[in-house]
Amino acid sequence: MSKPIVAVVGRPNVGKSTFFNKIAGKRIAIVEDTPGVTRDRIYADAEWNGVSFLLIDTGGIEPDSKDVILSQMRIQAQMAMETAHVIVFMVDGRESITSADREVASMLMKTGKEVLLVVNKIDGKELPDHYYDFFELGVGEPIPISSANMLNLGDLLDEIVSRFPKGDHFDEEEDSIKIAIIGKPNVGKSSLINAMLGEERVIVSDIPGTTRDSIDTPFSEGEDKYIFIDTAGIRRKSRVFESIERYSVLRAVSAIERADVCLLMMDAENGVTEQDKKIAGIAHEAGKGIILVVNKWDLIEKETGTLNEFTREIKNELSFMLYAPILFISIHKKQRLNKIIPLIKHVSNQCAMRIPTGQLNDLISDAIMMKQPPSDKGKRLKLYYASQVGVKPPLFAFFINSRELTHFSYSRYLENKIREGFGFEGTSIKIVYREKGEKDDH
Repeated sequence: MSKPIVAVVGRPNVGKSTFFNKIAGKRIAIVEDTPGVTRDRIYADAEWNGVSFLLIDTGGIEPDSKDVILSQMRIQAQMAMETAHVIVFMVDGRESITSADREVASMLMKTGKEVLLVVNKIDGKELPDHYYDFFELGVGEPIPISSANMLNLGDLLDEIVSRFPKGDHFDEEEDSIKIAIIGKPNVGKSSLINAMLGEERVIVSDIPGTTRDSIDTPFSEGEDKYIFIDTAGIRRKSRVFESIERYSVLRAVSAIERADVCLLMMDAENGVTEQDKKIAGIAHEAGKGIILVVNKWDLIEKETGTLNEFTREIKNELSFMLYAPILFISIHKKQRLNKIIPLIKHVSNQCAMRIPTGQLNDLISDAIMMKQPPSDKGKRLKLYYASQVGVKPPLFAFFINSRELTHFSYSRYLENKIREGFGFEGTSIKIVYREKGEKDDH
């Protein structure tokens, strides 16, 4: 199910990133084996009063002139207009209204989206004289907060959550498998959709970044329904000179959030790049089904063992997602394209698979007999029983005697045994430990 999206918009230095970190920072888990995912985050899962949503920070690149400020704020506002369900328009409460504030307010008034005008840096109960000038922006009553001091953030979050779409808005398309095609610019994402559908549904160009929007393309095969989400290519941070590229990253992130399965497309001629790792990390951390698709395989000179060698390189570079199947294709030559849909369906089923508690505990008992749990100072970890408590991605709870005795290497061992016994190809597996008597929150 897709989550509501909240975008924070405003000119530089009004406190967007501080607000973002206060709301989402404590919920961002640092994953050691996921390269580069937790640095310079511009998106995060957040929750308020049991309601989950995706929070995105549109700030970032510092402009050099007021003209650039305006152009970049236009792009931020455009992203918010098209992507977010609720827009937090942040201004600086220590300053008067600027021309940039007025222009973005004018744009936001025309969107039809829910807009909350937030006046940041109001650090006390008394409001400054110019505070009431913000009513002139015409986007509703200003809400005073202090992100740094966490003043009034609860009231603001109440307002945000109350404006999310009601009813079954986020249950639409639940009978379709949603597939996000992700990857660097110019690896063939749009071409893949066109080749599989047999028609020019998406603009194809050799110019990187042609696809600025996330384009939905529904199709059916037999009784199965699918939706392809073609995303803008994600560029390396060093090449993100324009805010439009950051905008494209945000669009791709929101597409990953909506997806059931992600096809990470790579270029066979370039091998696995640092940016491929970054993109893979985003999808991995989101817990989505993942298939690695290596395009332009027809351009590689083959020798005995070439395929195996390339496979080893991918697994070595993406060692945190050894579970992901790898498919070598050529869109130009239409090689192995017929294998993509069956693999998508297989991975989608694996993500949603549930293991009966009895079968799971039989497997865990055998695993414990083969390799004893770790011990510390004469006390050994005891695993009483296990249960699968979630899907997409599969989540397993192990009830134990002491969380202090757990070790990541034994968790990895248990994960490997679960995969040996039940598969779960194409999906990450999450393991949580609960001491006996703890409340089950899932």
